[in-house]
Amino acid sequence: MAADHISQTMAGCVVLVTADRRSSELRAALERRGAVVRHAAALSMVPHTDDAALAAGTRAVIADPPDIVVVTTGIGFRGWIEAADAVGILDPLHEVLGRARIVARGPKARGAIQAAGLQADWVAESETSAEIAEVLLGEGVEGVRIAVQHHGAGSDGLDDAFRAAGAHVQSLVVYRWGPPPDAAAVEASVRAAAGGEIDVVAFTSAPGAAAWLEAAEHAGVRPALRRRFTGGGLLAAAIGPVTAKPLRDAGIEPLIPDRGRLGSLVRALVAHFDEQRTQALTTVAGPLQVHRGAAVLDGRVLALSPSGLEVLRLLCEAGGDVVGRAEVLAALPGTSLDPHAAEVAIARLREATSKDLIRTVVKRGYRLEVIPR
Repeated sequence: MAADHISQTMAGCVVLVTADRRSSELRAALERRGAVVRHAAALSMVPHTDDAALAAGTRAVIADPPDIVVVTTGIGFRGWIEAADAVGILDPLHEVLGRARIVARGPKARGAIQAAGLQADWVAESETSAEIAEVLLGEGVEGVRIAVQHHGAGSDGLDDAFRAAGAHVQSLVVYRWGPPPDAAAVEASVRAAAGGEIDVVAFTSAPGAAAWLEAAEHAGVRPALRRRFTGGGLLAAAIGPVTAKPLRDAGIEPLIPDRGRLGSLVRALVAHFDEQRTQALTTVAGPLQVHRGAAVLDGRVLALSPSGLEVLRLLCEAGGDVVGRAEVLAALPGTSLDPHAAEVAIARLREATSKDLIRTVVKRGYRLEVIPR
């Protein structure tokens, strides 16, 4: 029974996934909770194993070992290990890392370090580069050799901060972000979100969030998007505070899970919509929620046509007030002005929902039978 409840929690919610890496995993997790998932990767990830610059940088680290190694991402550190292995220099790299003080930016980075048979000496639990800079600069880094493994966006300010404090910095970008696999899909996604076709936009990287917002700017829909985000009609979800920063800089406050994991992100979304369920419109037939892709009445996903869903959305938004026949007709496809068309649409809606849910108000229109809270 619990699994059935979870599967209904996000029923009808349309979620846009903007990630390239692990997008299928995120899609599957959301779909198990009933969500309708769209995908438009805002950026692509450039493979690391053939990166000559990374190999050269790794050889430089081996030749001139650092005192401190800063690991900013788990995937980046794993990629560094794989790339070193691919060019035959893993053993000397492992030896150098084993002698250095290793600083990890968060639990995921620490997990990757441990998986490589090494130990992090200190972990920034906030998962931010700012905390790493604050701690190391507070200790003093003048004359210290620091190697920094960066995420795909490249330098995040650590290099400059350490150099300004007198450190010798070796910078390694383990994987790089490239253009989106399908630029047309990204443009379509920002237009769909601005047009009210999306309930949630999920972000798993700061560069991806920034690129998606840039695509919205290029498409001319960024102001409309911001209104939908800030007005509550559209929810942004970011996997962590680093990913959230481009959104916050744009005036958008996202939902952030307590841990930077895909599973935590999904659970945070489930909790959000579970809370919304308790705030659903209370009707004589049970709680009613209308999302972009479906409607849920008393925990049951309704079998509605697109036009039926739009009419029910109209009635739900009225909150028990009367909706005129002309408004119902306007929600239907076509340009019919025949009142009979509205009556047929309402009759079909009653069949799909509950005969007691919708009341006809003579000579005025229709309304939902709601129960005052």
